[in-house]
Amino acid sequence: MTPAYSHDVLIIGSGGAGLSLALRLPASVQVAVIAKGELNEGCTLYAQGGISAVTDPSDSFDAHIEDTMDAGAGLSKPEAVRFTVEHAPEAIRWLVDLGVPFTRHPESENGQAFHLTREGGHSTRRVLHAADATGRALETSLLDEAKKRPNITLYADHIAVDLVTGAKLGLSENRALGAYVLDRERQLVEVFAARKTVLATGGASKAYLYTTNPDTSSGDGIAMAWRAGCRVANMEFNQFHPTCLYHPEAKSFLLTEAVRGEGGQLLLPDGTPFMERFDKRGNLAPRDIVARAIDHEIKRLGVEYVLLDISHKPAHFIKQHFPTVYARCRELGYDMTLEPIPVVPAAHYTCGGVITDLDGRTDLPGLYAVGEVACTGLHGANRMASNSLLECLVFAAAASKHIASTLDDTPPVQALPAWDVSRVRDSDEEVVVTHNWDELRRCMWNYVGIVRTNKRLERAWRRVDLLQQEIQEYYSNFTVTNDLLELRNLAQVAALIIRCAQQRKESRGLHYTLDYPQTDTSKPPADTILTPPPGSEGGSKVYDMNQRVK
Repeated sequence: MTPAYSHDVLIIGSGGAGLSLALRLPASVQVAVIAKGELNEGCTLYAQGGISAVTDPSDSFDAHIEDTMDAGAGLSKPEAVRFTVEHAPEAIRWLVDLGVPFTRHPESENGQAFHLTREGGHSTRRVLHAADATGRALETSLLDEAKKRPNITLYADHIAVDLVTGAKLGLSENRALGAYVLDRERQLVEVFAARKTVLATGGASKAYLYTTNPDTSSGDGIAMAWRAGCRVANMEFNQFHPTCLYHPEAKSFLLTEAVRGEGGQLLLPDGTPFMERFDKRGNLAPRDIVARAIDHEIKRLGVEYVLLDISHKPAHFIKQHFPTVYARCRELGYDMTLEPIPVVPAAHYTCGGVITDLDGRTDLPGLYAVGEVACTGLHGANRMASNSLLECLVFAAAASKHIASTLDDTPPVQALPAWDVSRVRDSDEEVVVTHNWDELRRCMWNYVGIVRTNKRLERAWRRVDLLQQEIQEYYSNFTVTNDLLELRNLAQVAALIIRCAQQRKESRGLHYTLDYPQTDTSKPPADTILTPPPGSEGGSKVYDMNQRVK
């Protein structure tokens, strides 16, 4: 019989958002945190830059808000931005108390002031960091603390298959009841029941062929929420990090934005600077502008990369500020203290996602979304550098507070039906999954990338629509695997990205189309909101949502 697990709160995802939410909940709340790979594997671990927050007397909330709104290209929600910015200092204090080793300024009084760096879009230095491996310091501290808490149970190698809802089970009350979860080691789908469920699954950059993200970023939470009936918004705004190391062995390795913040220059292969031709802020322009400028120059010149050069800075300065980047580049034969480094843009961050309020609540009662999976209104059409880890922390704290205050009013979940394996068999054609995975990501890269057109989007939609049908047929007939689940979710998210991109008849923020190269100023800026068809899994087809449930 399939084992059933029951907790007060189920958190799907063990990155900065998921773990900080778990740690913020009262000790009396029984929490399950699932990770589809190792507990620390996710985007948080690889975040190099830092966390933006107003901690210096010369800075101000208003300045941080203004910078964020400006980067968001008219779509950032003022209330969400102010909420996030004003709660940032408390989030930093919480991390310091937890032991996160932020870099201090050696010349400050007693050496206790934070060393602040500046990144693209910021008007001043306000980014706290732990050398150039802030995410690793954050993730390690959170995970170490979570392992000490007796009320938190951590499950590695568990990938969520789908949310369990009242509507899916034909109940009169539709709310989140937990999830079906695949234990990857035992290849067994288990039932995790919970009074509250939290999506903290990260973004969907693996929908693209080239990305800075680890393999976990397959859009699982967005796809699951969509299938459960939740609206999504602004999926057309995919941030491409301008500077991913160009090297066949450097899979997903980015060169932090702080390199440019500390004086790094983007150059053409012949050594000519070019960013000033695209934006008066030059190398410190927001990421969307920098990525498009690099993409333009690569296509104009027919080259494969541009160069990022900080070798004019003293060697000790570079090694001190960027030890991780320096060491990795040296491993691959580059010395950034002596020479420029080849870089290309790569998919980096999903600005849209599952619509939430300021408490992290989605459209489905009992379901929350925090971190990159969510669309809170903070990022708008373009995320400003180092606002992402901040969003994880602030909204995890807000969601934990709301969960704790409403948990007693939420009845325990009764026994849930087991996962049905009676109508499926093991696959003898795994090549189908591999082929569709590759085709999907190449299609998205070629047709729904940094620069788009109506024709490209239509081509992408036709192919992704067909892929979804093939994947759903495969999913309906064969035993689920990690690769199949990720492919299914990526195909769903790709369809959402394309549909949002087709609806936006302008260029704004991260969405740039040659058919509508100007921003539409004839009407107020508006979000692109998609609503799932009633009774469907979303996407282009209507499928039986209960087909795997007895």
